[in-house]
Amino acid sequence: MNEQFRQALSVIETLKRHGHEAYFVGGAVRDYILQRPIGDIDIATSAHPQEVMAIFPKTVPVGIAHGTVMVIERGISYEVTTFRKEGRYEDYRRPKDVTFVRSLYEDLQRRDFTMNAIAMNEHGEMIDPFGGIEALKRRMIETVGDAAERFNEDALRMMRALRFVSQLGFSLSTETKQAIMQYGHLLQHIAVERVAVEFEKLLLGPFMSKAIELLMETNLFLYLPELATKKGELAQLGASSLVPAHRIEAWARLAFVVHFDNQQLKKWKLPNHLIRDVSICLKALEHIRSFADWTIDALYKYGPYIPHIERTRAALYGDEPHVSLLMKQWEALPIRDRKELAINGHDLLALFEKKSGPWLAEMIENMERAVLHRQVENEKEKLKEWAVCNQRRENNY
Repeated sequence: MNEQFRQALSVIETLKRHGHEAYFVGGAVRDYILQRPIGDIDIATSAHPQEVMAIFPKTVPVGIAHGTVMVIERGISYEVTTFRKEGRYEDYRRPKDVTFVRSLYEDLQRRDFTMNAIAMNEHGEMIDPFGGIEALKRRMIETVGDAAERFNEDALRMMRALRFVSQLGFSLSTETKQAIMQYGHLLQHIAVERVAVEFEKLLLGPFMSKAIELLMETNLFLYLPELATKKGELAQLGASSLVPAHRIEAWARLAFVVHFDNQQLKKWKLPNHLIRDVSICLKALEHIRSFADWTIDALYKYGPYIPHIERTRAALYGDEPHVSLLMKQWEALPIRDRKELAINGHDLLALFEKKSGPWLAEMIENMERAVLHRQVENEKEKLKEWAVCNQRRENNY
């Protein structure tokens, strides 16, 4: 058992001391078996939410209606959820009601995939009633029980299946794949925001090309915003072996390949700041097709976005990214932002004793370019001299 689980043992032990069952469950157990980095540690228990809150001094009822209480132990937060079974699903996403139970088996039985239905006790022993460990050995994604039933309960599980393909490189079991092909249309009932979360994780996975291939093979792409007519473009998306390092790069690569504009990105209900960042990358990619196209002006214009743009450019054009070199070149520029100019509009208004107007914006822009290209040093007096000389030349014309 690794250090993260050992830190969380006190939660398990405290619950057991009070007469309750408690186990580590979910993705952390799966990733521990796979020897992958572990994220948040979740705990399942026979204790009901009110009992959990009575036992621990620091708790937050984050999802108490569904049995989840956040327990804060030594400054670390753990989601502690009561064993439960779920009632009839009404909207292909959430159960109408949940029933708290005292059985770990019933709790694991309601989960999506066998690899996520493994529990671990405080001694590091695995409880695996549905063959999840064997599925991990076979690198197979398969549902707990009937695939059609699982996907009719929660249609988002189909996107989760392909997201796990992208993250783990696993294959879909025959039954799981066939059920996705049959029930993919149910994805239309799921909120776009939830679909976008899973799709973004898919785009960021090291086996994204395999997941994109399955997205097309199962026809699930037909039910994704603005992608129904983009099968040919999607086929090109997984061609690069470079994995996006950031969500901006993932969406920029997608948008470039399938020719999305801002309006189409908005159909995914992405945050406005993300759409803005992707739009900046797309504008840069229109002009920067090779490493040689990174001019001084391009470096200055796109500054902090250079890593995202360059990694995306390299992925799209089958090149090697030159992020480190480009960032050094950007940092070596005389100025990296207009705010760094040693002179401002008020200084120029006082210098020429003129009212503000289009001339001022034009002069500052010309001055900015002159400093950038080292035609004048970024020092106040020298910039004043440059401004006066520049104004004389214009007057002579």
